Amino acid sequence: MPGQQRADARRNYARILEVAEEEVAAHGANASLEQIARTAGVGSATVRRHFPTRHALLEAVSQERIALLAARAQELAGESDSRRALLEWLDDVVNYCVTARGLAAALAYDTPDPAHGNSCSMTLEESAAPLVARAARDGAVSPGVTVGDLIALIVGITLTTERHPDPAAEASRLFRIAVAGISPES
Repeated sequence: MPGQQRADARRNYARILEVAEEEVAAHGANASLEQIARTAGVGSATVRRHFPTRHALLEAVSQERIALLAARAQELAGESDSRRALLEWLDDVVNYCVTARGLAAALAYDTPDPAHGNSCSMTLEESAAPLVARAARDGAVSPGVTVGDLIALIVGITLTTERHPDPAAEASRLFRIAVAGISPES
């Protein structure tokens, strides 16, 4: 949000974001933009002026969680066991995506305008790249695997398990299968 905005526009932005966080927590990525506008006491055009797409709103709602995950990746980069550090971070991402409704959708690359990218995923890709690179150098991850690949895997697992009776347990189980591979060890 530019610093040049009027005070009422800044207040509207803050109020919309506050309400959006509550609505997304309650209803997930498909929270009603009209309900957000009504609860925030603004028109739907005001919501769309601040957040031109649903994805932009989800990214804004998820910024704090993304910052925590980015900081966690940097914290784990100094661990001696690169595989364990990467898996610990990925577990954190899975857990955040399961518990923070809307985060998986914010990480998905489903924007109609790929030129603008996905700020949430880009932030995580930049912060976790050293974890993946080190794990690859140590032979703990196949060469060519990227943070983007791992985020896509987590997003898919999380979105698939959202309506499961125990989404956290099911997402964790599926992620463990993906990490171990589907073939038994020879």
